[in-house]
Amino acid sequence: MQAAMQKGGSRSENRLLSVVLLIATFVTLAPVMRLFVEGLTDRTRPGLGLAADVLSQPATLDALRNSLVTAGLGTVISVVLGSAFAFIVALTDLRAKAALVFCLMIPMMIPPQITALSWIQLMGPSSVLLKTLWIAPPLGSAQPLYSPGGIVLLLGIQHMSIVFLTLRAGLRAIPQEVVEAARISGARGLRTWWQVVMPLTLPSLAAGSAITFVTALGNFGIPAMLGIPAGYSTLPTLVYQKLAGMGTGVLAEVSVLAMLIGTVAIAGILAQRLFQTRQRVHLVGSTSRPLAIPLGRARLPVEIALWAVVAAILVLPMLGLIATSLVPAYGVPLRLDTITLKSWAEVLFSQPVTRRAFANSLGLALGAALVLMAMCLPLAWLMSRNPTRLTRLFDSLLDLPYALPGVVLAIAMILLLIDLPLTDATLYGTVWIIFLAYLARFFAVMFRPVQASLKQLDPAMAEAAQSVGAGLSRRMRDVVLPLTAPAAAAGAILVFLTAFNELTVSALLWSSGTETLGVVIFNLEDSGETAMASALAMTIVLVVMALMGLIQLFSRRFPKGVVPWQT
Repeated sequence: MQAAMQKGGSRSENRLLSVVLLIATFVTLAPVMRLFVEGLTDRTRPGLGLAADVLSQPATLDALRNSLVTAGLGTVISVVLGSAFAFIVALTDLRAKAALVFCLMIPMMIPPQITALSWIQLMGPSSVLLKTLWIAPPLGSAQPLYSPGGIVLLLGIQHMSIVFLTLRAGLRAIPQEVVEAARISGARGLRTWWQVVMPLTLPSLAAGSAITFVTALGNFGIPAMLGIPAGYSTLPTLVYQKLAGMGTGVLAEVSVLAMLIGTVAIAGILAQRLFQTRQRVHLVGSTSRPLAIPLGRARLPVEIALWAVVAAILVLPMLGLIATSLVPAYGVPLRLDTITLKSWAEVLFSQPVTRRAFANSLGLALGAALVLMAMCLPLAWLMSRNPTRLTRLFDSLLDLPYALPGVVLAIAMILLLIDLPLTDATLYGTVWIIFLAYLARFFAVMFRPVQASLKQLDPAMAEAAQSVGAGLSRRMRDVVLPLTAPAAAAGAILVFLTAFNELTVSALLWSSGTETLGVVIFNLEDSGETAMASALAMTIVLVVMALMGLIQLFSRRFPKGVVPWQT
């Protein structure tokens, strides 16, 4: 009887796994496959004629060079800043580590277009903050951020958290006994760091650098805000300008550009995985005795220096954003007689497009979080219960839509959904194409925390429930759901955080009536409504920080590793 029940339960699990896996594959991988089919096949130019024509255009070559230069140099800045913070935070007896790590995560959670906007408000001859302090450059001076150097600087600041997280994870796996053994052998100071710590963390540093390069390569918000005014195009902004200027008639051409970005990005992803697998020194994992090298008298100066950097990259740009949002027009100094909340009232309560964008972003982010939770909970559990070649292949590929640049995914979604099969209908220009793109984009953000939580559970609990007659739905409801709920909740909040203010994907998919908050900020700044753009951007920053604080408040209830900034 028990064997028959287990056999029946196994069949029902396999059927459910097949259905959920088919849906997940369509959502995550079908757009990418459609993109490569479009880029490699063209009816008017057979073979690789279209690809050869597009890739040989001067605009493409210039954009490719600009993308590689800005992403490469931005990665260097990220590595310098991120590794410096990671080494000091993970290896020493620094105080207030939790607060410092939390602050370091904020630039990664803030949308890149808001990062660019805040720095624009901080620098240049029209900066409200600099004019208030009487240190603004003379009128007519160039905005220094409208340049390749400005793009490089902000890409480095935006993505330093990625290097910090990956390197810190590797450093936390080094037992204190390793360093103590080196000290007994005579190693001291920098020699301990160079000969013991660095070899153990090089794979983590290289992997973080590779994924940072991929992320910087696909960044749209910063190159668009800083590069387009200067006539400096990268591959993502070139795709945007072509599609915005000529519409869907150039889909085949921009699909080749998207493939080019995707190819470079995939190379970076493969490099990251290679670095992670070629770690020659195998550690035992996270240890209860992490490194805590005493700084002695240098601790206070080091703490002051670190918090000064945090203030420079986070607090000052936010002050510039706030100052601009409180004046009647961009460039007016902030004084008692000029301070006003008019821009806040206008953008939050009077502008129909803002109310619509808030509703769209809220609905899309909340809907994506809930749907992904409903998909990933059963899928992750069934994949762990019934591992097959197909499930392992899906597991190895599901990170691709998140790792690929957003413009690549956007083009892929347009190609997949512009002409629905067996009908004349289309999802292009509707809110549903953005929603499906969000599901593909953030699937891994939800799936990985749930998967990590399930790996910590004893499968005997579900098996015991099955042995006493509990069906599949009851086991899911009474056993799996309660135990994975904290990880699923953390994943849902992270999905909501990233989707709520997303721009890179929706910039190519929105139409009138389907604007998102990221699109509205970009359009307000582009049309010269800088004060309103700053007020809306500051509102989003406050929402992001409040949600991050909520996650931090309940972080102890989440499985280890689910919250990125958890100490």
